[in-house]
Amino acid sequence: MPTLSSPTPLLQDPDRLAERLKEIPQEPGVYFMKDGSEQILYIGKSKRLRSRVRSYFRELPNHTPRIAAMVQQVAEIEFIVTDTEAEALALEANLIKQQQPYFNVLLKDDKKYPYLCITWSEDYPRIFITRKRRKNAKNRYYGPYVDTGLLRRTLHLAKKIFPLRQRPQPLFRDRPCLNYDIGQCPGVCQELITPEDYHKIVQKVAMVFQGRSQELVDILTRQMERAAERLNFEQAAQIRDQIKGLEILNASQKVALPDDTVSRDAIALSADDQHACIQLFQIRAGRLVGRLGFVAEAQSGTPGEILQRVLEEHFRLVDPVEIPAEILVQHGLPETEILAEFLTQQKGRKVSIEVPQRQTKAELVEMVERNAQYELARTQRFADRNAQALQDLAEIVDLPGHPRRIEGYDISHIQGSDAVASQVVFIDGLPAKQHYRHYKIKTPTVTAGHSDDFASMAEVIRRRFRRYAENPALERVSNPDWPDLVMIDGGKGQLSAVVEVLRELNLLSELRVVSLAKKREEIFLPGQSSPLPTDAEQPGIHLLRRLRDEAHRFAVSFHRKQRTDRMRRSRLEDIPGLGHERRKQLLATFHSIDYIREASPQQLATTPGIGPQLAQQIHQYFHPQAAASPSPKAL
Repeated sequence: MPTLSSPTPLLQDPDRLAERLKEIPQEPGVYFMKDGSEQILYIGKSKRLRSRVRSYFRELPNHTPRIAAMVQQVAEIEFIVTDTEAEALALEANLIKQQQPYFNVLLKDDKKYPYLCITWSEDYPRIFITRKRRKNAKNRYYGPYVDTGLLRRTLHLAKKIFPLRQRPQPLFRDRPCLNYDIGQCPGVCQELITPEDYHKIVQKVAMVFQGRSQELVDILTRQMERAAERLNFEQAAQIRDQIKGLEILNASQKVALPDDTVSRDAIALSADDQHACIQLFQIRAGRLVGRLGFVAEAQSGTPGEILQRVLEEHFRLVDPVEIPAEILVQHGLPETEILAEFLTQQKGRKVSIEVPQRQTKAELVEMVERNAQYELARTQRFADRNAQALQDLAEIVDLPGHPRRIEGYDISHIQGSDAVASQVVFIDGLPAKQHYRHYKIKTPTVTAGHSDDFASMAEVIRRRFRRYAENPALERVSNPDWPDLVMIDGGKGQLSAVVEVLRELNLLSELRVVSLAKKREEIFLPGQSSPLPTDAEQPGIHLLRRLRDEAHRFAVSFHRKQRTDRMRRSRLEDIPGLGHERRKQLLATFHSIDYIREASPQQLATTPGIGPQLAQQIHQYFHPQAAASPSPKAL
């Protein structure tokens, strides 16, 4: 029976913490860490629940900053007891899938490695490469892949082998494009293929990225033979071409192993004081079909613990058919038998995990480790360059230490119309997109035909920092929302407008502000008429330029969206009887104003909520001359 939670963290209530720990049994199971608002922070498993949960509160100095931050928020602990440790691991995997707690992510999502996504949530799934996993239980992500070039070539070849949708949006409203005529697309835009049949095609492509190419070749070979027996030689020839394409795909990189019928994964890591770079090689029938890369915090555990958690997170997200029969690990795992039993249950066949001692398999793991070492060296070089840039920037603008949070601002408009602003944030020299923000400019003097970048920038800065002026008690030093440096895209004029606002808010002395002028990449400081003596090629200037370019990109993309939405609204809002919801339905059905204008009244009437009479009004709006000309009957 769940207990009533308290908003007070357990660390601040030792008596309640001690009482709660006594209630937890020394049995296998799963535990939940919750905050004061009943949000699940972390889900874990253990063969001795009480000992594991107690360790979080007794070993505070030994925790990583991430786990320490989590423990500070824990206000309630709940648990589920299981019969075995393998059951606890299976239950933990299912609960993490459902709840997706923030602190359960061991691996850093640093966008270094791309994924391949198949959107099974759609009637006609899309297949594309992305560097961000989005939360959708039906969609499937493969990766992250280390070799981006190989991933792109594989996807390109897959689109040549199988007829797939080639465009995210249809090129024509009422007919397929050339891709349909040459057999590269089955006519998805016009629904010339049913969702069920298209799903069957995409499932074959998924088999390629599951490492099941040989199995797919065997299936296609049988289909080709059946088509030939039925004298359907055209279909047999198409399948033959698909088999040839897959054989070209399979003839890529090979790994020499004596038993090439066994599917196996090999995993190893290389770590320094901060980062652990992990590589996982997927070998199927003697071929290296995938090389995945992960990055974790080196302080998050021993090498064996990190490898164990990486494997758990990885296999939690794959289909059972993708689990190999054998997993070779660089270091012994703390819970090898439990993980092996869990994977065996998931796959339905025996899965073994071993630290190889024999020469051939040991050499394979050593090869994986060497690749992990190269990735770590690259990560270290990037970290060193980033640290050098932060140090150089601190010296340029006279900061006491490395600027952890840097904010950049830019304005975008076309002669004052659809004026917007962007706020982008770099933390430790890297983009932190979760902190990005858009602003719509509300200054009355900024209108179409009359722009005022100075007033626009002043408005944005006032809106961003006015709560600090209204509440002087708000913390600055330890507040993660407070920037160490603010960069304005522009010259002395924009900087002067911002300085005036900060002076009104009594924040000028607390906030370090600079501007970066585009022409000569010059830095201006408040109150100084001349730019700082800098070299445009300095590491610190490069960092500010990256920030400025990102702010510009973010502002321009938002401005284009606002302009497009306004143009859509301005055309459709003039049609009598066409309200907001019906406009949304029209755009969802036809995708653009041009398609709506070209549609016949009968086609328009197929839109939900659009009857024949309104469809005729919409058509007349776009074709006033046709409506004004007399009909043959009238003559």
